[in-house]
Amino acid sequence: MNITQKFLDELTYKIIGCAIEVHKQLGPGLLESVYEKCFIHELGLKGLHCQSQQKIPIVYKDLRLEAELRYDVLVENLIIAELKSMDGILPIHEAVLLTYLKMLNKPKGVIINFNCTNIFKEGQRTLVNELYAALPKN
Repeated sequence: MNITQKFLDELTYKIIGCAIEVHKQLGPGLLESVYEKCFIHELGLKGLHCQSQQKIPIVYKDLRLEAELRYDVLVENLIIAELKSMDGILPIHEAVLLTYLKMLNKPKGVIINFNCTNIFKEGQRTLVNELYAALPKN
């Protein structure tokens, strides 16, 4: 499989579509864990492979640290989806996702907040890093 910016953008579109479907069925106001289970199910229905709640290895210089740092969902081993159910996406959520991308060597991530009226307009934020920028466009 040839990974390009276009491929990742199309995958992101599918991921956000799955989140929109979950939101359409459940609406806002539930726990993140409920949305996560339904989101993972929806990804599977679309034929997308994902892992959830896996530990993120922390290496500081030559020291490996044991910590309970976990991402929410990793789709196709390429895009991290961090799920929220709160009053909005905050700068700290973006900072955490960017750090996860760096630590896991992934090019793209998306924050999805289910506590909104419209996921496409206000309930998602997509972030990329230098790995994404270095990929071919097509």
